[in-house]
Amino acid sequence: MPSSRRFATITVVVGLGALAHALLTWPRRATVALFVGGALVAFVAEAVVIDRGWLEHHVGPKLAGVPLYVLFGWTGAVYIAFRTTLLVTNGWTAVVAAGVLATIYDGLTDHRGVADGHWTYTDDLPGPRHRGVPWWNFAGWFVISVITAGLTVPFL
Repeated sequence: MPSSRRFATITVVVGLGALAHALLTWPRRATVALFVGGALVAFVAEAVVIDRGWLEHHVGPKLAGVPLYVLFGWTGAVYIAFRTTLLVTNGWTAVVAAGVLATIYDGLTDHRGVADGHWTYTDDLPGPRHRGVPWWNFAGWFVISVITAGLTVPFL
């Protein structure tokens, strides 16, 4: 199996594992809010960044330039981060902490996707980069993670 297909498959499996865990252990409405609402939020954000020409993905299948496996990666990572923070706090504190935790995860892993050729940052925006990953990616991870985790608050 080529590297990119293996990467996408592992990402989907982790996302499906997170979804299965949520279905077994969490209120149904919170699960739907995070996984369906979060996938929609991630899709729109990713499509905007791609449309602006700041990011190009090299692994398919894609819809509007957004690889479908990305939706599993976003929601799985946010779910794991949020459930982890819920072990020590709750409410909006847990939501913000989940955003921080998910962004730290991205900071530790995103550069590997670039190095392995799964995506390329094509922007020319000024500002710092961490291992070739622009600052706005991390800001986006934080905002989208907070929004996604926040979708569940009314149901927990």
